[in-house]
Amino acid sequence: MAERSFAQEVTKLRLGEGEVFAGEGILAVTKALLESGVAYVAGYQGAPISHLMDVLADAQDILQSYGVHFENSASEATAAATLAASVNYPLRGVATFKATVGTNVASDALANLASGGVTGGALVVVGEDYGEGSSIMQERTHAFAMKSQMWLLDPRPNLPSIVRAVKMGFELSEASHTPVMLQLRIRACHVHGQFVASDNRASPFTLQQALEQPQRDTSRIVLPPASFVHEQEKINQRWPAAVEFIKAHQLNETLGPDTGDVGILVQGGNCNTLLRVLHTLGLADAFGRSDVPVYVMNVTYPMVDDEVLAFCQNKRAVLLVEEGQPNFIEQNLHTVLRRAGCATAVHGKDMLPAAGEYTATQIMAGVQKFLQAQQVTPPQTYVPPPPVANPAMQLVQARPPGFCTGCPERPLFAAMKLVQRELGEHHVSADIGCHLFSILPPFHIGNTTMGYGLGTAGASALNVPAGKRAISVMGDGGFWHNGLTSGIAHAVFNRSDNLTIVVDNSYTSATGGQDIPSSVATNPTRSTGHAIAQAVKGVGVRWVRTVKRTYDVSGLRDMLREALTTPEAGPKVLIAQSECMLNKQRRERPAQRARLQQGRRVVRERFGVDAETCTGDHSCIRLSGCPSLTVKPNPDPLRSDPVAHVINSCVGCGMCGEVSHAAVLCPSFYRTRIVQNPSWPERGWFAVRRALLGAVQAMWAKRRARWAF
Repeated sequence: MAERSFAQEVTKLRLGEGEVFAGEGILAVTKALLESGVAYVAGYQGAPISHLMDVLADAQDILQSYGVHFENSASEATAAATLAASVNYPLRGVATFKATVGTNVASDALANLASGGVTGGALVVVGEDYGEGSSIMQERTHAFAMKSQMWLLDPRPNLPSIVRAVKMGFELSEASHTPVMLQLRIRACHVHGQFVASDNRASPFTLQQALEQPQRDTSRIVLPPASFVHEQEKINQRWPAAVEFIKAHQLNETLGPDTGDVGILVQGGNCNTLLRVLHTLGLADAFGRSDVPVYVMNVTYPMVDDEVLAFCQNKRAVLLVEEGQPNFIEQNLHTVLRRAGCATAVHGKDMLPAAGEYTATQIMAGVQKFLQAQQVTPPQTYVPPPPVANPAMQLVQARPPGFCTGCPERPLFAAMKLVQRELGEHHVSADIGCHLFSILPPFHIGNTTMGYGLGTAGASALNVPAGKRAISVMGDGGFWHNGLTSGIAHAVFNRSDNLTIVVDNSYTSATGGQDIPSSVATNPTRSTGHAIAQAVKGVGVRWVRTVKRTYDVSGLRDMLREALTTPEAGPKVLIAQSECMLNKQRRERPAQRARLQQGRRVVRERFGVDAETCTGDHSCIRLSGCPSLTVKPNPDPLRSDPVAHVINSCVGCGMCGEVSHAAVLCPSFYRTRIVQNPSWPERGWFAVRRALLGAVQAMWAKRRARWAF
């Protein structure tokens, strides 16, 4: 169950010639694929490309009507390897995943694909997860494109440019027999706009024909001596063919006047921000018509030497707006100009930040610095407002990201904290996923993380006899991605004595709640219900335990203690199961709203804290960290410490009460039920209870009044 449904939006994919398509960037990409005659699509979800996978999943009936085969890949490597169908056959195929970590995982398949080359168009759509919206290390796809000689498109973030990039990407791939990477930045994925649609079309050569008419060309397989020839082909044939195609179809753009003694070169993905900056300085209008010559590199690799040389000649200086490090394009630009004897001064990282996302503020400062150095006075000068002094900001503590309310992973780490009180701290090898939040307050658990599904592998060097065992954590998504082989099977083969905790919440929750092989929900187009425990036992693990309810903190604590102290040798795997609360709420809340609208009975459970019993110790908060658990002023005038308080966002998971019980804390927590649209017997009992309680309260009030005198 993905976090967002595109069931309604995908109907726009049926639009035909001349009709206006209005929607989101990722939906436009899917429409462009259909208009391009794509034969197959494969991919692995990950920000900012997750919603593209969700769109494809919701549009399967439309894809099938045009003979398009779609698969949710087990990993990015699986998705990239799917493009092998384009090596020998005139089939257009797409692989999509998150960059750059996804590209790293897929690098083996991509390197082989780029070496042997393709017959049909092969397009790799990567979500460039860079900048302030990123969840990974700050790296660029550009380096991989250069390394493997794959052409890299970075279109302007508007729908017509994105759609054209998809279509031209296939044609460029076929013209140069090279796979092409289409880089979609975070904002490009979610930008809204319009474009004029064309008719969808099926692939002229089908997957069935490929099966019935198999083709084989050993010169395309990466083995010596063919692999030596591939390098020569890349440089002497494919590169020139790509450059000629880019020039002939004007994939790069020149904006503004043809004359001018200064100019700006910019990556296509940063073009909108640059034009906004120029508009603010009075050097462009609101529609992006610039008074300064601008060369837009919708193709950032390879660089078209003739075009950049023609743009830079007769100019005193140019500014290159290249986001990220290293400054690959700037170095390339210097080489092209100096070899041609062009004396135009090139500025880039000397005017703009060396690293980090190029926001409008950053580009504004760089452009103003460049114009000032060239003694060009813009019609307007932008002066950023001075920072507002706010003493209260100095008192506000930084709020680290954390688990959702009711997350079933929170009690697992609370149990680990309780075990550490008994056995001391252990080395914890963390993994990619929601559970990585455990390294932050209030848990402070997790020493390292090395990649998706690599939690167990990250502790493999610590497989030595010692007084303690290392603990590894991986999610169910990472387990099926590559954790089963690189982690669990690896531990079996090397006779590891460490503990691996597999957090099984039924989805790849960190990427939006997509189904995986172990999901308990029935998926009409995929095979689910494959138990992780069976897979683990299948590769040879003997000590396997499953906790079916992670909110049982004391049970988890006891199981962890057993795993860390048992004399049994060999790898140990503890599977902690409970459904992702976010996905559970997505499923249950619409059903509850429907029941309420129908006037039917709805019961919600939540927890509370008895303020008179609470001591103000707040151990429950330190061991839980739940967003619905906070503090409020103490109602007792004789006590100053604030008491714990549960706000209305509580989903009734019971974790705070379980922690209090397992940690032998105060008995101040209570469970209550909120009944909406109660039945008539419930209404009657409520009236009776209220009357009895009212009578007792009135009696005690009279007694207190007598005692007061």
